[in-house]
Amino acid sequence: MLYYTLVFLVVALIAGVLGFGGIAGAAAGIAKILFFVFLVLFVVSLIFGRRKVSV
Repeated sequence: MLYYTLVFLVVALIAGVLGFGGIAGAAAGIAKILFFVFLVLFVVSLIFGRRKVSV
């Protein structure tokens, strides 16, 4: 998921340099959403991944 965030960020940067403001804004928005989803999943996996299961 972090890979796709970086891909959309690069697309946004390139589109912004070339003057495509709408595409750059949309790609930056998608990159921001994916980054926050990645952060939430990362924190959840840290919290629940450290749990020791006793039987």
